[in-house]
Amino acid sequence: MSHKLSLADIRPQISNSFGTKIAATKSVFPLLRGLSLYRLTIHEGCFREPHWHANADEVGYCLRGEAVVTIFASGNVHAQFTITEGEMFFVPSGSLHSIENTGSGDVEMVITFSHEQVEDFGLSGFVGCLSNAVMGNTWGLSEKELAGLNRSPKSIEFGKTSSPADIPESASYPSPFKFPIEKRTPLITNEDGSAIVARRDTWPALRAQAMYSLRLQGIGMREPHWHPETAELGYVLTGHARMTVQSPDSSSDTYELHPGDIYFIPRAYPHHIENLGGTEVRFLIFFDTPDVQDIGLTGAIPALPARLVGPTLGIGADEVAKIPRLPADLLVVSRVNPLESP
Repeated sequence: MSHKLSLADIRPQISNSFGTKIAATKSVFPLLRGLSLYRLTIHEGCFREPHWHANADEVGYCLRGEAVVTIFASGNVHAQFTITEGEMFFVPSGSLHSIENTGSGDVEMVITFSHEQVEDFGLSGFVGCLSNAVMGNTWGLSEKELAGLNRSPKSIEFGKTSSPADIPESASYPSPFKFPIEKRTPLITNEDGSAIVARRDTWPALRAQAMYSLRLQGIGMREPHWHPETAELGYVLTGHARMTVQSPDSSSDTYELHPGDIYFIPRAYPHHIENLGGTEVRFLIFFDTPDVQDIGLTGAIPALPARLVGPTLGIGADEVAKIPRLPADLLVVSRVNPLESP
């Protein structure tokens, strides 16, 4: 089963004059477990309708544009904040929320969920299931005053605003539901690449997900590694890369990655990523736990007795002695050997 899928190969769930939603869920990417992904485009003057997800938390990353996210959560919690390129937002499962394009041009977002087959409920569709009398009783109005209510149980998904956005100053204030990840100090940075992390230790609001903003330079390589308790769903922003992942049946899958591709690595499956081009590769890498841990070969091999390493890897004692003795993983390393042909 392939670990890779191009979003260009998925027919949009919805595409109209207001916006587009491309959904990568288990129904189109059967390998997925515990994570799924939407690519949203919201056109100028339009919005993603107020909605909620019955079975999943939501974590979003803004690729471009300007938007306002409004949330109404359990306990009468209100939140409204602006989102721009390189910023993230979090919405707890079941919380009503909307995304409104408040700039010029499109807003584009990558949004992941903590379930492989996310369930959506739109406000328009729920109201469409109810009679005008019921809605009138809800608000103390006569049913005649609500004659224009939506009468379809199918949600509109996207709509066009009835007037220009009126953004309060408070929407620019910090919010526990917002995380400006690209302005944060990287967990690691060197000439080969960098990783900025959104985990529970850096973003306490997170409950079931995390994200790494990973960059690999021309000679950079994400070292061979695995995540002991975490699956991985990656989205390629820029560049050209190659990944290898091994499965328990001893088979391996090696494939190239280009912008718009996604990949999925089940929990604890070993894998690595290598930059194939001369320019930077950028990944948004999402995880199915807020507390991400890695085991990389740069730290793992020196933790083993040399008398085991040689016979295991089929190398002599002299070669084993050349392996650097590191107390922890490097995460990103340099390619010192010639690039192998794809």
